[in-house]
Amino acid sequence: MSTSHLNSKKSWLVYGFAILTYISAIAQRTSFGVAGLEATERFDANAQIMATFSVVQLVVYAGAQVPVGLLLDRFGPRILITTGAMLMTAGQAFLAISTNVPMGLVGRVMVGMGDAMVFVSVLKLLPLWFSGSRIPILTQLTGTFGQLGQLISIFPFHMILVARGWTPAFSVLSAFAFATLITTIAFVRNGDSWAHAKQGAGTHQGSRLLAALRQPGTRLGFWTHFSTAFMINTFMMTWGYPFLVQGQGIDSALASSLMSVFVVVAVLVGPLLGALTSRHPGKRSFFALGIIAGMVVMWAIVLLWPGQAPMWVLIILMVAVAAGGPASVIGFDFARTFNPPHLQGTATGVVNTGGFIGAFITIYVIGFIMDWAYKAGGSTGELYNLPAFRVALSFQFVMMVIGVSFMLIERGKARRFLAENG
Repeated sequence: MSTSHLNSKKSWLVYGFAILTYISAIAQRTSFGVAGLEATERFDANAQIMATFSVVQLVVYAGAQVPVGLLLDRFGPRILITTGAMLMTAGQAFLAISTNVPMGLVGRVMVGMGDAMVFVSVLKLLPLWFSGSRIPILTQLTGTFGQLGQLISIFPFHMILVARGWTPAFSVLSAFAFATLITTIAFVRNGDSWAHAKQGAGTHQGSRLLAALRQPGTRLGFWTHFSTAFMINTFMMTWGYPFLVQGQGIDSALASSLMSVFVVVAVLVGPLLGALTSRHPGKRSFFALGIIAGMVVMWAIVLLWPGQAPMWVLIILMVAVAAGGPASVIGFDFARTFNPPHLQGTATGVVNTGGFIGAFITIYVIGFIMDWAYKAGGSTGELYNLPAFRVALSFQFVMMVIGVSFMLIERGKARRFLAENG
């Protein structure tokens, strides 16, 4: 097999346009989070219904990951990235004209299905177009560049939403997704390595899934992703913006600007973690656990703070939670290093369900607790208030105990596997 195409100018061209589609996917995914208050008014929805929007999208996203991984190993990343861009274009266009909850949910389902196909497909492109120690670093950079999509939803999308309204704002996002559909068709290719990489992919899909799950690195990657990513997904996709505005009393424009902290942290922490995991692969789990500890400590401080927390404490909280994004990418590195090439798409899909399964459970339970607290208070006053947020957001600690416990169990199994198999 020729390797002359690896690390070439064409490699960077293919990767660049694939990343553009992933940036679009992140913008589509996070757009509903900054439109939460407008959606509450447009759909006349309570907290549980609002949580249902994000939960449905996450269920679709997480549920699609394993089938997407299996399809990825069989058909390659180009077809899946193209299909993903097509679904996101249609989903946001439908959401733009939605006037009730069922219509809105249909739009978010299409967005979730399209979004589910993009990230794992971009990761699958990396070993097809690059070699050596570049891959762990580019894996982190993929997540880092993708966070630029959050800037799109935080700034231009939110400004259009406030100035022009719901339909123009979501129509613009649909147009962006359509543009990436065109560039994917024009420039993204699987590369000469694809024929070799898909050897063994003709195996029965159930057999490939079981083979990937047997690898302790796949399971360790899943629980690493679960523990590092569910908090950032919960914050960015649903509850972060309402918590800042109505729980902490921050001006809506300032709260929207503060969400850019997540992008800055991703840009700074992502490459650093990529270099560290490349140089010290045996310490990958320690890097993830250190970031998890920071998230837990900062949430505890903010939720226990008497009254509304000062701005500098909230910024540190967002920095800590944002670091979970780059840390979650470590899970994909476990999947890559423990699985042969023809199973890596499937294993990556399994890992990528972790943080989203954790998030949709957390998002829904928080919404349930918020509504319960509102009804317990006689359904008077504000639905979103600081005391209710304190109780509801504390559920995150329960989820973190579950995630870290299984992460440590699977780390022990992975270490024994490496000791026995060299």
